[in-house]
Amino acid sequence: MVDMTRPSRRTFLSSVAGLGVMGALGAPLAFSQEPSPDWQIGCYTRPWAKFDYTVALDAIAEAGFSYVGLMTTNSPSHLVISVDTTLEEAAQVGEACKARNLAVPSIYGGGIPVHESLEAGIAGLKRLIDNTEAAGATNLMMGGVTDQAQHDPYYKAIAECCDYAKEKGIGISVKPHGGTNATGAELRALIDSVGSDNFRVWYDPGNIFYYSDGALNPIDDAPTVDGLVVGMSVKDYLPPKVVDLTPGTGQVDFPAVMEKLKAGGFTGGPLIIECLAPGELPQLLEEAKKARAYVEELVSG
Repeated sequence: MVDMTRPSRRTFLSSVAGLGVMGALGAPLAFSQEPSPDWQIGCYTRPWAKFDYTVALDAIAEAGFSYVGLMTTNSPSHLVISVDTTLEEAAQVGEACKARNLAVPSIYGGGIPVHESLEAGIAGLKRLIDNTEAAGATNLMMGGVTDQAQHDPYYKAIAECCDYAKEKGIGISVKPHGGTNATGAELRALIDSVGSDNFRVWYDPGNIFYYSDGALNPIDDAPTVDGLVVGMSVKDYLPPKVVDLTPGTGQVDFPAVMEKLKAGGFTGGPLIIECLAPGELPQLLEEAKKARAYVEELVSG
């Protein structure tokens, strides 16, 4: 399995006094300790999806992050990297990240064309893996499927490509994302079905709430993925279906979820913030700073 728990190569710490970040239960957090270097705290491009990805990179770097997750952006595919991205384009994205001193622990590249055929799905996934390598990323996060008819070919394609990705130093992961992968128990069954140590879980506590309509608390769900988690999308939730929140302002009890995940073996690795409270660029920057401070405090000491 690709090692996703390597210590951070850099630490971007700035003063966070006066930010007023609130804990999961509404209590102020005191920012007096540095986060453990075992955690790689970053932010996905998703909050800046209506802008070019370079705008997101600029803001993420300015907010003090040293890690970025490549996800949505203002492009024809609505993604920074997809099956349609060329190797040259992926390499350019990687260079843009390097220019801002941003490492890339995670790429979400959308779907693969298993609706055409298993062979097309395998070819598409290999293109995504090649693009992940070209962009200098270390993990390709998959979203799963909602169409039951695509379930078997989708995970057969993943099984066929796990060794290919491993040879390139890239891990493949799946997150809770509705459909046939909405809960930790379903994720575990998928990992077992693929049967590769290079296919693991990218946890998302906000999505556990979201896809269960608030019925399943990630505190209760987290132990079902013990030993499988290699990264986390740091996402909050409010009913009925709201995830565009700055972490620490919704119903996810992140300290309790992290304790469960750590007890299950996730003691270091990428923690990539996926969503922020929406707003224009100045507000997004401030929310990103608050989110970084919150997650740093979450794993401090």
